[in-house]
Amino acid sequence: REEEKLKNNNRDLSLVKMKSMFAIGFAFTALLSMFNSIFDGRVVAKLPFIPIGWIQGLSHRNLIGDDYSDCSFIFLYILCTMSIRQNIQKLLGFAPSRTANKQSGNIFAPTTQPIK
Repeated sequence: REEEKLKNNNRDLSLVKMKSMFAIGFAFTALLSMFNSIFDGRVVAKLPFIPIGWIQGLSHRNLIGDDYSDCSFIFLYILCTMSIRQNIQKLLGFAPSRTANKQSGNIFAPTTQPIK
C-alpha cells in the first residue's frame, strides 16, 4: 500500500520535473534567439581574465578585435543560464524539495539503503 503510494508520488514528481525542464528550456531558447539578434557583435562585458584557448572562441564570438577579455553575449548567456536555472525553478515552484529529490530514484544520487 505505502509502496504503491510512493511509486505514484514519484511518477507525479517526475512528470512535474519533466514539464518544468521543457518550460525552462523553451523560455531560455526563446530568450537566446531574441538577445542574440540584439547583442550580436557587441561587447557586453569585460572579463577580468583571458579565457583559455578553447573557450576563447565562445567568449569572443563575433567580436571585432584581438582583446580576448571582451565578452560576447553568448558566453555571458551560457554562464548566467548555468548559474540561475536552478534558482528560477525554485522561485517558480517547479523544483522539488531536497527531501523529494533524495527519495526519487536518481541513478547518480548516493544510495542510503544498505547493500545486501
